[in-house]
Amino acid sequence: MTGAAKFAEVDIYPVTGRSLWGDMRDEEVISALARGGAKIVQLREKNLSTRDYYDLAVLYRIETRRYGMALIINDRLDIALAVEADGVHLGSDDLPVRAAREVLGPGAIIGGSSHSVEEALMVQDEGATYVNIGPLFPTPTKPGAKPVGLTAVKSAMGALSIPFTVMGGVTLENLDAVLGAGAKKIGVVSAIFGAGDIEAATREFKRRIRAAWDAKQSSTR
Repeated sequence: MTGAAKFAEVDIYPVTGRSLWGDMRDEEVISALARGGAKIVQLREKNLSTRDYYDLAVLYRIETRRYGMALIINDRLDIALAVEADGVHLGSDDLPVRAAREVLGPGAIIGGSSHSVEEALMVQDEGATYVNIGPLFPTPTKPGAKPVGLTAVKSAMGALSIPFTVMGGVTLENLDAVLGAGAKKIGVVSAIFGAGDIEAATREFKRRIRAAWDAKQSSTR
């Protein structure tokens, strides 16, 4: 299955925040995500050495394969290659999406960050599998970043020809508004990994996203 085909099935998109889950082992966290129905996880750790990030990525590759989950590595194309991850997610200051595509080939999942529809279109043109739009709302994972709001989601619906994810301050409390704006693939850090029950939080996000998908399909028949 190609990366694009794998990504088409993604609904909830957990992005790690290891400081949020206390004493749980990473293996336990990945298992909880899988039991909750997640089909993908992005390993995003900004403060690790290259060696520690690599060692952690090896563990994530082993565990995600155990559960049939896709693994995306944030920022580091070299680590994604070394552990045979399914792909990489790149920010605006990272390696260009076009260069990553040349290295990883057509089958990899490559995501790129954007903070406007104009930036999203640039990421699309570089050959990304998907583009992330955010942060939607204020979020501690992006301190100081200006929220783009739900208007950007509505604009992206008509502008992009590739899938897009949204991220930044999305919670179960505002999820209905995010889905109502047209988002279908929801990136989450705090509202999953800061929850007391990671499995239950993942399952509830997935249930509500899928319900929105089904309602949309029914309305277009």
